[in-house]
Amino acid sequence: MTPGAGPRRGALSVTLCRDPRQFAALAEPWNRMFRSCRTATPFQSHAWLHSWWLSYGRDGRLRIVLVRRDGELVGAAPLMLVHRPLPLLVPLGGRITDHSDVLVADGQADEVVPALARGLHRAARGAVVDLREVRPGAAAEAVYEQWPGVRSKLADSTCMELPALSFDELVKRMPASGAQRVRAKLRKTDAAGIEEHEVTEHEVPGAVRTLLRLHEKQWRGRGVTPEHLKPRFAEHLTRATRRMVRAGEGRLTEFRLDGKVVAANVTLLSGGLSGGYLYGADPDLRARKVDVATLLLRYEAGRALAEGRSVVSFLRGSEPYKNHWRPDTVVNQRFLMARTALAPLLRLHESQVTGRERAVDALREALPAARDWRARLNELRVR
Repeated sequence: MTPGAGPRRGALSVTLCRDPRQFAALAEPWNRMFRSCRTATPFQSHAWLHSWWLSYGRDGRLRIVLVRRDGELVGAAPLMLVHRPLPLLVPLGGRITDHSDVLVADGQADEVVPALARGLHRAARGAVVDLREVRPGAAAEAVYEQWPGVRSKLADSTCMELPALSFDELVKRMPASGAQRVRAKLRKTDAAGIEEHEVTEHEVPGAVRTLLRLHEKQWRGRGVTPEHLKPRFAEHLTRATRRMVRAGEGRLTEFRLDGKVVAANVTLLSGGLSGGYLYGADPDLRARKVDVATLLLRYEAGRALAEGRSVVSFLRGSEPYKNHWRPDTVVNQRFLMARTALAPLLRLHESQVTGRERAVDALREALPAARDWRARLNELRVR
């Protein structure tokens, strides 16, 4: 060994996992890899991905590229095969997942990324790889740059993020008039006597039922997302949250007034990010002048700062209440990749994606009431 050199690393092996039982058995090595990946978001944890597969996966569609060194997982691309509208390899997690990515153990990217790109290239075969909702700086960026075939990059959803600061510092980021209103709202909230309770692992099932009931009540008549009221979503959220609470990768907080739960919030956690995933609140709180969004942010900002996380994320969406806090705007990326021979298929898929986006934008501009009609349609679907 050369003087001063570190121990020699073993060779990498790349395999394709198509067996759900093998995926289930990967929990411990996957979690070690997940914790060693600085750029990973909570949506790359085994708890989230495996739970999603159990509720949403389809037989014969699992495709997970695994990279090992000396038997230890050092890289993974968790994907599944779909056939509509075209043959595609898409991330596990689907539309209810705010960030997708591949996993690469820190300090090993120079070797693992090329191996992961080659393995993904072999796994793609006659399909286009469509990686949606990739956060800037994610490991998937490096795989995209190393891709040996054709590729294309598009913009995806907008996310809002705040630095993990004390709540007083976050308020100071606001205009003076806005900061004054926030302080007044908090005085009324504190006067109401709301108490916080962090749910234990064994309390999760009942707490998720309460959260979803409050979520439906909160959005009633305003276009609740239909998926959030389906049994499969409740099943997934309960199972994933319970596992993530156990592993320190998530928390479910209840806010109680006179012993009654009036709001609840699921927060998902990774090394540097705290993301507010889903909350529900009793609309009657408005009569008490309680600003739920401010209440939740104060609690989560304090926890993130205490835990040493660098980002408090509102996740996807640019709703007006988020902009009051002057957050940083982060635009997710969408990576399309395919073998060179499939360039026409990739271009066709790209044109379909951009065509749909232009149609949606045109509809919003030409018909401002489209959002109201969509909300009504969602209500009818739920009923």
